[in-house]
Amino acid sequence: MHDPRIDVAQTVYAFAYGIDQRDWANYREVFVPSPTEIVFDYESYHGRPASAMSVDTWLGAVTPLFTGLDATQHSMSNPIVEIDPSGSAAQCRVYMQAAHFLWRDDLEQRTGSADPEFTIGGFYDDHLVLDDAGRWRVDAVTLTVWWRRGNEAIMSLARE
Repeated sequence: MHDPRIDVAQTVYAFAYGIDQRDWANYREVFVPSPTEIVFDYESYHGRPASAMSVDTWLGAVTPLFTGLDATQHSMSNPIVEIDPSGSAAQCRVYMQAAHFLWRDDLEQRTGSADPEFTIGGFYDDHLVLDDAGRWRVDAVTLTVWWRRGNEAIMSLARE
């Protein structure tokens, strides 16, 4: 018997894989399609409150950052998936570590540190809905950051 929790976890893993591979077309498929808005809550990372936006707006915000970095590796583990009794919605919590790398000759001069890595750890809480084709799609993402290490200044430098 097929367990839909596996499909939910695979969708959440595709979120990380799409970013790390810079595969924006497949990354887009993780989310509910426009014009439906997705709620992104990264307040524990950057201090700004949650906001709702279309997937295109989200991609416009994150693509310059991640294409500006030399490499990333988002690792997700220990999924806890709960399927709504209706079978059409799910919650998924995964532990995460996100390593970001930027190698530049002027790194120390620009950031005050020669460390090319910035990593965060914590967990994601995602809400997903089942679409008409039977695919799980993310419609809300909450990131809770427990710890940070490394040279966080590489993130703003990568956006340039």
